[in-house]
Amino acid sequence: MLMPEDIKIYFYTQPVDMRKSIDTLCILVSEMFKKNPTDGSLFLFRGKSGNKLKALYYETNCFTLWYRRLEKGRFVFARDAEGCIEMSREHFKWLLASD
Repeated sequence: MLMPEDIKIYFYTQPVDMRKSIDTLCILVSEMFKKNPTDGSLFLFRGKSGNKLKALYYETNCFTLWYRRLEKGRFVFARDAEGCIEMSREHFKWLLASD
């Protein structure tokens, strides 16, 4: 996944219905993150089972929605975090590498 070096990454720690699409995730960004979904940040959402991850990103008049599903294993999430957290680029790379 190519991203600008200075991108801000936000992670919603509560499970989200992975059937949600761009419009519904934009509402979650506005309501739960208290952020503008078009500000150029990357917004991450996890599924209940722990093996699915969605990322919402806006760039130059275009939303992009990434979906990642592990066939085996689960993503590793912080157990003590609640709500919305800002994540470092290194932590994001580590999260994508988890299985």
